[in-house]
Amino acid sequence: MNPDESDKTRLSGGKKTKGNPSSRPLVSIITIVFNNVSGIEKTIRSIFGQNLKNFEYIIIDGGSTDGTLDIIRKYEDGIAYWISEADKGIYDAMNKGMKQSTGMYLWFINSGDLIESSSVLENIPWAENADVYYGETHLIDDSGKVLGTRTELTTRKLPAKMIWKDMIHGMVVSHQSVIVKKEIAPSYDTVYKYSSDIDWVITCLKAARKIVNADAVLSKYLIGGFSIKNQKRALMERFVIYIKHYGIFDTLLAHISIAFNALKHALSGRRNY
Repeated sequence: MNPDESDKTRLSGGKKTKGNPSSRPLVSIITIVFNNVSGIEKTIRSIFGQNLKNFEYIIIDGGSTDGTLDIIRKYEDGIAYWISEADKGIYDAMNKGMKQSTGMYLWFINSGDLIESSSVLENIPWAENADVYYGETHLIDDSGKVLGTRTELTTRKLPAKMIWKDMIHGMVVSHQSVIVKKEIAPSYDTVYKYSSDIDWVITCLKAARKIVNADAVLSKYLIGGFSIKNQKRALMERFVIYIKHYGIFDTLLAHISIAFNALKHALSGRRNY
């Protein structure tokens, strides 16, 4: 049974709080899922395992039929809001999650992905009052084995001090390792079916007055995600997004550099996840 949307009671870290400004959660953690019974419980457990409990958890399911809903119901006492219904794609689902969120910050941890450890949230330097916090990402396989960081294993290197212009070199920060203040976060542009997360991150970085490196691994990303499975179409969309933000000349130069780095990476015998 889906939650009654008229019920204003919210759950934060497994504890009931009323939906008023004085009890506003620090972070809204949002998970998008569709037919991922093998991954959803791992994701939920990594979120509920956080030492810092000042968060709300939202799950947007696309109408799963594989047992995913049974897992969600198992943990629903600790979920602020969940719904299962057909959507118009992953970014439409993310927009639904944002619409239901009440937290000061937004953090997308999708099904199969994990928060790095139980201490991540409590160790974010919240006193900095940044508009964007970011960090490193561990890549993991289906067994949960850590293969290394994105910086170590791919051509995408995390900047020590990131600005929006760094994104012209590729998705230098994983979407799962970006925490954004809700007041600067736009809706995802659903015109893009595979790369709207890149457009969203660039737009957030442009709007941010203060961007802080958390100097930590924030998430574990399950290799072989949505964009990787649709890589050719994702690359075409990315090119259009880059032109929008950086112009045609800089985009062409950047893509020559990206292609060269990818070739060097491939010739070294490494896989560019």
